[in-house]
Amino acid sequence: MFDYETLRLIWWLLIGVLLIGFAIADGMDLGTAMLLPTLGRSDTERRVIINTIGPHWDGNQVWFITAGGAIFAAWPLVYAAAFSGFYWAMLLVLFALFFRPVGFEYRSKNDSPRWRNNWDYAIAVGSFVPSLVFGVAIGNLFLGVPFSFDEFTRPIYTGSFWALLNPFAIVTGLVSVIMLNLHGANWLHMRAGGQVQWRAQKTATLLGPLLSALLIVAGIWLYLTIPGYEISSVIVGDAPSNPLSKTVALSENWFGKYSDYPWLWGLAFTAVILPILSSLLARSGKAGFAFILSSLAIASIILMTGLTLFPFLMPSSTELASSLTVWDATSSALTLEIMFWVAAVFVPCILTYTLWGYIKMWRRIEPEFIEQNSVSNY
Repeated sequence: MFDYETLRLIWWLLIGVLLIGFAIADGMDLGTAMLLPTLGRSDTERRVIINTIGPHWDGNQVWFITAGGAIFAAWPLVYAAAFSGFYWAMLLVLFALFFRPVGFEYRSKNDSPRWRNNWDYAIAVGSFVPSLVFGVAIGNLFLGVPFSFDEFTRPIYTGSFWALLNPFAIVTGLVSVIMLNLHGANWLHMRAGGQVQWRAQKTATLLGPLLSALLIVAGIWLYLTIPGYEISSVIVGDAPSNPLSKTVALSENWFGKYSDYPWLWGLAFTAVILPILSSLLARSGKAGFAFILSSLAIASIILMTGLTLFPFLMPSSTELASSLTVWDATSSALTLEIMFWVAAVFVPCILTYTLWGYIKMWRRIEPEFIEQNSVSNY
């Protein structure tokens, strides 16, 4: 039904949709959990926070798993290079995520304040680390990842875990953390009651301008100091995938395509202004609209990142020609077409039952509700 070049573009868009879905859905409970120790001043208040995401956090993980599986099947070379290059970072994310389900399930098994406080901090750390690492990974994509391919197309990574923690990547990591904290604060403003709701509102009011400021800093840094990548040979969109069949050159920065497509500046402006508008709506008490705008801010930031990198998926700083792009890192045309029809069936299913879960379990969690149902809730 589709030619190979079109299928490659479709899967670039589909994986982008899955990543945006993950960032909005799972980012909400990651941001909420990071705020757990600061917005909850008592055990009841912390249980209010946990129970706003209690029915949803595990279902939201489906977006993460689906996105990872799609990358493995659609972009096998990206999966291989990323999981070898970012091996220790991925392990750190994995072990951090272990704290979340264990913490949610075990914190209420013992009435000891020390026991519960320790699990609360474990949940917060288990949410902070993945949020930071995902942002750090994006920063390193703009800088280029030190990997290359041998004659058998096996990825060879020459960097180290500590090299990933460079200043620019730390800034992009903080962008990720603040972005999800804003989203989580808007969620709590909308779903929590009592003092938690008031503190979440104040937090959301502060985080939007901070996120916009960090985005501007990262953008100026990227524009002035970091060279971009461009394919310097002829692009054959329907050729078999072979990352070593092209030539790549460095450009002045990553914003060269912005001259050809000025509307990209509009997208960048939208990504910067939406967090501020979200905070203004939170300040005026319009929690639902603030949450919608923080969701749109996340989508805009991810879309802007993908379009700025396009067509590169994983640039190489060691050997420019080994950089992986949309045109040479994909599976076969048959694989992409079969996966397209599978995705056409199951992605709407995931979206439908996710929305159904939110609709059926929608309510504001008040401290009185937790106190009256202390056994049946987290």
